[in-house]
Amino acid sequence: MLVEIKKSIFVIFCGLSFCFSSCREELDELPQNPDLVKEAIYESMQEWYYWNDRLPASLDVGRYRNNEDLLYDLMYLQLDRWSYLTTRDAFNRAFTGQNAGHGFGFALGDDDRLYISFVYDDSPAGKDGWQRGWEIIEINGKTIEEYRRAGGYNFELGENRPGVSNTFRFRLPDGTTTTRTNTKEEYQANSVLFRDVLETGNKKTGYWVYNSFKATAGLSPNRSLEVEETLEFFETAGIDELILDLRYNGGGSVDVAEQIMNGLVPAAADGALMYTNALNEEKSNLNEEYRFEKSGEIALERLVVITSRGSASASELIINCLKPYLDVILVGQRTYGKPVGSFPLSQFNGVLAQNDVELVPITFAIANAEGNAEYYDGFPVDVPAADDPSVNWGDIREFRLASALTYVQYGTEPTARLKIPEDNWQMIDNFRGLQQEFPVY
Repeated sequence: MLVEIKKSIFVIFCGLSFCFSSCREELDELPQNPDLVKEAIYESMQEWYYWNDRLPASLDVGRYRNNEDLLYDLMYLQLDRWSYLTTRDAFNRAFTGQNAGHGFGFALGDDDRLYISFVYDDSPAGKDGWQRGWEIIEINGKTIEEYRRAGGYNFELGENRPGVSNTFRFRLPDGTTTTRTNTKEEYQANSVLFRDVLETGNKKTGYWVYNSFKATAGLSPNRSLEVEETLEFFETAGIDELILDLRYNGGGSVDVAEQIMNGLVPAAADGALMYTNALNEEKSNLNEEYRFEKSGEIALERLVVITSRGSASASELIINCLKPYLDVILVGQRTYGKPVGSFPLSQFNGVLAQNDVELVPITFAIANAEGNAEYYDGFPVDVPAADDPSVNWGDIREFRLASALTYVQYGTEPTARLKIPEDNWQMIDNFRGLQQEFPVY
């Protein structure tokens, strides 16, 4: 029997989590058969899936080769691009930034060249000094063009586990080249990639590059110390405007998203409706609403957000929830389009828990204070601007930052390079499931 509802950091996009205190099956009494986990997946989907009215009334799970094939067949593919399976440990580690890999991202410039787009400080790539703006010209002795596939790239970097090595050849901004062999390791990812205060006319403008909403492990209540420190940094600086750069941010912890929103929302909105969520019809008694709790002294009249198709989930939550209370200006490219969320279901099913299977399907939709809950096509931008990964963070020659600063200072957009294609390859396209929430190599 469900007896408690509570917030949890381990929720994709919007943060509900539920726990049992009774009626739990004894794990050592569970029957064993090859299709036990598949049956548990099907039953859990029938109970919790947001589109459970689209599921078959009965199903022979034995005809599926594996759990992934079963889940895919159950998904409402017209709208669901996100339901996935993982392990409980992988899920928990991802939402606190405990990664394994090289620790960097790729992005295409408007010259169709491939560049490092970001680097995590304590990752193997970060420790080796890699920087945004380095052009990648070869991987493991093959040119980038050799990795091109229909609709994108397959870089064949191997499993994300310690000990896997790859060799990269880079062209640096000064025109020289360097070859680096990098071995994947476990590392703690930082979310704040860059922060600074820039002078724009007579204004102090904060610039904050934020990459994935990760909570600091072990904190209660769930929150990010990085976010806390950054909000204090901008408050102390006395900023007049803020540019929040979410161009590669695929989502993460809703608790951290709320932490950011509570720091940025005007004081007049304290106690106002932030968002409501809606589960499937059978679980509608669990629908809830969440309200702003203004923190700090940052006072903004508008927020400029840099976006791309890599801006998804909790990034879009921030945009959607602040729009009724702030003038939110989007610069860059249309966002991904994910107005729904998930929470992990192994906590409700003994079979899934016993077999270390974490089922994370779409379980609810969200709406802001104005009822906006339908943005499957993403949010369009006010100022179209191409990405320029050939330039490092904070360099005002970088076109999206320059476009945002121009808008802050003059209220208009620049006159060149406005229109950009909305279907070009981006790093998020190379990932599925849990990794799509936190795309990194």
